[in-house]
Amino acid sequence: MWVSVYVPDRCPRMSSSSITEPRSLVGTVDVESLLWVVLYPIKRLAFWTAIVLPFLHLSLLATGLDSRSKVLAFSALVGLNVCALVVGQPREE
Repeated sequence: MWVSVYVPDRCPRMSSSSITEPRSLVGTVDVESLLWVVLYPIKRLAFWTAIVLPFLHLSLLATGLDSRSKVLAFSALVGLNVCALVVGQPREE
């Protein structure tokens, strides 16, 4: 599937074509490339988040889980870490 997007000309030239011509303003980009551009940074952020979050777990464990709010925060961090592991998992494609 193909999507039409605006592709600006890097070196503007004087030409006889009108700027309102749709063909001069539109290039084609396949959806897979567009998804890769959007999803790659998200997957990368999730990967590094999954690496850093255990250090927050350690700090909570070191201070003790003596209150309900600390237990809730620890549980939320574990859940977030699991999500980051799933999203940021490198896959062979």
